[in-house]
Amino acid sequence: MKKLLISFVTTALLVTPVSSVFADEATVNMLMKSYQSQGAKSGNALRGEQFWNKTFSGKTPFTERSCKSCHSANLKNKGEHVRTGKELKPLAPSINKLSLTKVKKVNKWFKRNCKWTIGKECSAQEKADILAFIKQQ
Repeated sequence: MKKLLISFVTTALLVTPVSSVFADEATVNMLMKSYQSQGAKSGNALRGEQFWNKTFSGKTPFTERSCKSCHSANLKNKGEHVRTGKELKPLAPSINKLSLTKVKKVNKWFKRNCKWTIGKECSAQEKADILAFIKQQ
């Protein structure tokens, strides 16, 4: 009986599809609906990646800023805040299971980091695009 149970469980694990989505779907959907209610169309991961890698002008001594300046171009890697030196956890949900799980935290993150990086809050469309990019990592 024990062998039969082990065989059944093993077979079930092998044939069950593994989701490539690691972010909390409810959180991401709630955020996307919020951005769409503010005028955004659905998020576009390619535009999000382009925004992520774009360089913006900032004040001295950090005259060039981008999302990747602190978080790195590869979201699966740790980052380091250029101003404070603080280590930043990877943003890729496939690596960091807490990434994109709390609406309040994502909203705070966007508000603070957009203001520092681009000098203003990100638009709803920019947020939707960045969120789509991060989600797929």
